[in-house]
Amino acid sequence: MPRNDRGRGRKDQRRNRSGDRSYKRGPRRESSDKTVESRQTASQLRAVEELLSGIGVPTQRPFVPDDFQLEALEAIEHFDVLVTAPTGSGKTWIAREEIRRLLAKGQQIWYTTPLKALTNSKYIEFSKEFGPENVGILTGDRKENADAPLIVGTTEIYRNQLFDSLRTGEDVRTDFVILDEAHYLSDDDRGHVWEEAIILTPPRIRILLLSATVGHADVFAKWIEEVRGTKVRVIDRAGSRPVELRAAYLSSNLQLYPLFDEDGKLNKIVDDMSRPEQRSYRRRKY
Repeated sequence: MPRNDRGRGRKDQRRNRSGDRSYKRGPRRESSDKTVESRQTASQLRAVEELLSGIGVPTQRPFVPDDFQLEALEAIEHFDVLVTAPTGSGKTWIAREEIRRLLAKGQQIWYTTPLKALTNSKYIEFSKEFGPENVGILTGDRKENADAPLIVGTTEIYRNQLFDSLRTGEDVRTDFVILDEAHYLSDDDRGHVWEEAIILTPPRIRILLLSATVGHADVFAKWIEEVRGTKVRVIDRAGSRPVELRAAYLSSNLQLYPLFDEDGKLNKIVDDMSRPEQRSYRRRKY
């Protein structure tokens, strides 16, 4: 067969496979076997009931500050303060009450966070709490009401303002700084920003540092005292989270299983369901 005819023959074969209407493809094979899940046993259902017990809107009661919150507010009057407490225990309440006091005195405050999403959230929260005219936001994407007495922004923006003040010789326009999520100082990529913010903040400006996960708080506080020449009080609210975390696994047929068993180990049922099955695939033939 001539070369051109051989090429035409291959094209006709390909056309028969996909383009020719007379060619009929068989039904598509299942890519994988369907997972069959059994119904939950009585003991599993009891475990789910225990998992969901107590979940809901708590009974409304008058707010009573914890001792560590009151201790922190008292210390802020005279010292830099490092508050370490589990998530949900009320660290932001300390910052909010000090902000309220300083706004009443006509002073200015910076509230820094490591994330734009958290900055936006705090901006909305504080605008509702203290009035939108008193709150501004500064991030890489947003600049609103920058002359407000309370500025919410990323730590990088605050650090940049400190650099600007060094170049111009002007004072940083704030009387109090809150460094939320202060444990970011240990971050490999961004930790230097928190170091520079702490070192460059003038001693006249008091600092409140908030963290749920900072380690070696006393060592951290000692370093702050050395680089700033100030006194630092550590407020350590030790213990478990006030709001318990519960983890569960929702299966493909919408059955709920506690992620951990009574001994705190991974639930064997969940482990069995999450293991990938060993399947063999056949090569498709035409």
